[in-house]
Amino acid sequence: MTAMTNIVLLDTKAHRDLCVETGASARFGDARRFVPVIVGEFAHAAAHYPILLSKDAETGGFFCGAMLGIDEDENLFLTEGKPFETYRPLNLQRGPFFTAGSDIAIDLDNPRVGSGQALFGADGQPSLYLKSIMNLFRDLKTGLEQTRVFVETLLSLKLIEPIDIGLSFDDGSRRRLEDLYTVNQDALNALSDDKVVELFRRGYLRAIYLMIASLKQLPMLAQKKNARLAG
Repeated sequence: MTAMTNIVLLDTKAHRDLCVETGASARFGDARRFVPVIVGEFAHAAAHYPILLSKDAETGGFFCGAMLGIDEDENLFLTEGKPFETYRPLNLQRGPFFTAGSDIAIDLDNPRVGSGQALFGADGQPSLYLKSIMNLFRDLKTGLEQTRVFVETLLSLKLIEPIDIGLSFDDGSRRRLEDLYTVNQDALNALSDDKVVELFRRGYLRAIYLMIASLKQLPMLAQKKNARLAG
């Protein structure tokens, strides 16, 4: 069932008194196992989450994402009533906001809307919170294009391979995560010097190594899941 939305352009007069809850909560949509991330987030995300690729269910195109949970609708870094434990991906920070060309729109039916941080000051100017959202979308808009080209480059060099993740837990249960992809390190090592230099100069080599290094977070994620099952 698709959630109802009521997306309108943000208007200084019409939404003068509008407030938005900014905290992390499952009821606000933060309970997500796999969250899209842009290349500019890799350095922050790789310190906490595995960064993998998946395919968009509608287009079939690859996108980069941070893995925050094992089961569907699970975020192992989310504890109700407490601040988010680690780096919070931009796609979770954006809340009820969207872009409409150069404008910002808001979903008035989003559960975050109603109380919390004011969007405008008494003078009608954007609040510090709304300014932070504007900056977020500037980063996201640029980053989405950069990440699209990055993924296209990985594909053109045949550097993407599927990764099946099998996990066993102390309660006897098992999980197998499929339809995920990572960087083929053998193919990476086999690249010609000129291709490696090109990846380096475009900043892609760093992003690739961050993705590879982030795989070390898989055991940590499994430990968090194990603790959740035991608890």
